[in-house]
Amino acid sequence: MEVVTRIAPSPTGDPHVGTAYVGLFNYLFAKRSGGRFVFRLEDTDRQRYQPEAESRILDMFEWLGIEPDEGPDRGGENGPYRQSERLDIYREHVDKLLASGAAYRAFETAEELDEMRAAQKRLNQPLGYDGRGRHLARAEQDRRAAAGETHVVRLATPDDGATVFDDRLRGEISIANSEVRDPVILKSDGYPTYHLANVVDDHLMGVTHVIRAEEWITSTPIHVLLYAAFGWTAPQFIHLPLLRNPDKSKVSKRKLDTSVDSYRRQGILPEALLNFLATMGWSMPDGREFFGVEDMVEQFDIDRVSLGGPVFDLKKLRFFNAKYLREILSLEDVAERVEPLLREAGYDLDGHDGFDEDYLLDVVDVLRPRSETLVEIVEQAEYFFVDQVRYDDAARKQLATGQTFLQDIERELSRLEFFDHDGVDDMLHEYMQDQAVPKGKVLMPLRAALTGTTNAPSVVDLIVILGKRASLDRVGHALTFIDAGLPDDDPQKALAEEKARLERQAQAQGKSVVKSVGAEAAARVGLAGAVVDRSGGDS
Repeated sequence: MEVVTRIAPSPTGDPHVGTAYVGLFNYLFAKRSGGRFVFRLEDTDRQRYQPEAESRILDMFEWLGIEPDEGPDRGGENGPYRQSERLDIYREHVDKLLASGAAYRAFETAEELDEMRAAQKRLNQPLGYDGRGRHLARAEQDRRAAAGETHVVRLATPDDGATVFDDRLRGEISIANSEVRDPVILKSDGYPTYHLANVVDDHLMGVTHVIRAEEWITSTPIHVLLYAAFGWTAPQFIHLPLLRNPDKSKVSKRKLDTSVDSYRRQGILPEALLNFLATMGWSMPDGREFFGVEDMVEQFDIDRVSLGGPVFDLKKLRFFNAKYLREILSLEDVAERVEPLLREAGYDLDGHDGFDEDYLLDVVDVLRPRSETLVEIVEQAEYFFVDQVRYDDAARKQLATGQTFLQDIERELSRLEFFDHDGVDDMLHEYMQDQAVPKGKVLMPLRAALTGTTNAPSVVDLIVILGKRASLDRVGHALTFIDAGLPDDDPQKALAEEKARLERQAQAQGKSVVKSVGAEAAARVGLAGAVVDRSGGDS
């Protein structure tokens, strides 16, 4: 028997990490068995359906590299793969259930159902459909349906006993039939419910193993009863443990970012995400923590899945991502993924003096040990791709104390003959020895001058990557900046600071704070015109 698994997400929002998790395990099980992995879209919930969500789901699986053997964008002998395109198929099968007496039409209005539930609450009875529509004769059902009366089709389920099925991970599960209560299988709009569509599709598509989240366990009796009503053999059921938050609650978008698109935008790598998801209730026989998809396929055993709620820990995901970024993926691979993100961030790489493949590799090489995501590399890379850096507050403090050292280093750099790692390192080492000062006294102002911040890679690496001309330009600009009295790069920030100072002064003198404080502050920082302009705005 050929093993066939499937993933059947609903396009009702952003692709959920739980969908990726279940999809991965279905993919691994099929490929380990030499079988087929089918992708279909359960788009019958037309009220919640989002057309754009469909493409995002397909893009997610393509990005992850979980390639289906059949699907809406790949075709296959069991299509169509959108349930909205299979309505005639469902109608045909509903007619078979009606003809056999396994299902019936129910004509209750929304108001009647509300009254039924209210009465059940009042009498402290179990909530659910009470089967009143069963007693309507088939001929009367047909007549009212032909007359155009709004109705649904319900599956006739046993009143007593229990429905029993076997779960590969959990063993025998029994659920009382009183909890099923004649579920709707065809809605009044002509669309099937999940229950009918999923059973019909799984059967017609040859699905042998239904691998899904444990939240579907309570629905499985409906599916078992439907298989029996059609006279079909049910597939094997495997219900995976739900992903949990660190507090053990179910992963949901209310408590956690569950969007795979969001992780992608944050610079999470698909390899890292798949590796991390694979550890959600499963582990390699040899105990390895880091492994690729090929290794997963080779070693996958569904019976090794633990039922303890796997914790979706974002810190651990970032740890996995950092491992891939820094050690597992090649430098060339990481650089190839970073380059388009740099361009998206607005950096003119082609117009940057000295930019080439080697320059990018050098930049990525020094930044990836300091980063956990691709985006963090891009965020840190600014000072490598601008002509003139901006100084943050920490950099300003260092520049204020480092003028003499910067003047000396500028001179030494200009004289340096061998502008490579060893040459720059030797020059700095000799200078600091001659001056008999701690390294930080020299290197911190120099790092601030080169990058505009104090949180940056090794000064030697910075100088070598930037090159002689750019390094000298930046040191020279820093010295000019110091000579100008360390003016603020952000005039509005300076305005706010001066205004706050004047307000504190007025309050200390017991004076009322008047509107003229803003104008006075502006005048002091040379922005009077800006204040006047703003006063007439829409603010």
